Amino acid sequence: MSDWTAHARREEERYRDGEGRLPDEEDHDARQRQLTRMGNAAAGAGLAQLMDGNTDAARAWFAEAVERYRESYEHAPAGSWGRPIGILKARILAEDWSGAEADAQWTLEHGAAEAESPIGRYAGCLALLVRGHDAEARVLADGLRTHDGFPRPVGDALAMIAAQDQLGYIEAIEQVLESFETRDEYLEDMPVADTVMVLQALAARRGLAAELSSPLLP
Repeated sequence: MSDWTAHARREEERYRDGEGRLPDEEDHDARQRQLTRMGNAAAGAGLAQLMDGNTDAARAWFAEAVERYRESYEHAPAGSWGRPIGILKARILAEDWSGAEADAQWTLEHGAAEAESPIGRYAGCLALLVRGHDAEARVLADGLRTHDGFPRPVGDALAMIAAQDQLGYIEAIEQVLESFETRDEYLEDMPVADTVMVLQALAARRGLAAELSSPLLP
């Protein structure tokens, strides 16, 4: 069993430490990198609070993550699609669907769906699913699931959500969960299957969610 209070405290300390060492606005590169680290810490704190059942605290930290990722994106290098992905995941995990739809539109306006990289097209696929454009999302997902640089189970799950194929989705999401349960390292040292949680939320809006049980899920 994880000590989620300790995880939350550690992430909050990382965030406050980053806040205290945030470079001046003139130093664009150093500032955007530090803002990204702060966004990661805030998202980690949100996940820890969510796992501990503290939904209000989780939502507050996810909102902080969104703001820091958004700030960092202005001066981030081209192709920094991790920020929009982080924003969309935070909105979805906070169950802020109106915010998710607005940020999905912002992600698409920045060209995620036409990106050359699989991580960019992943951002675009998430955005399209949030906006309910399943047919367009399916095209991107079909490309992701056959791309050597992208985890196939995640691509499969995205495609099955877009196709509203419940049996296919259940098989895919179980494989995504297994990939989390068998790994040794997690983002921010947080043993949470956050991608599974995001996919399940998107699936639930279409009546497709699977019944899953894992110490890596709330």
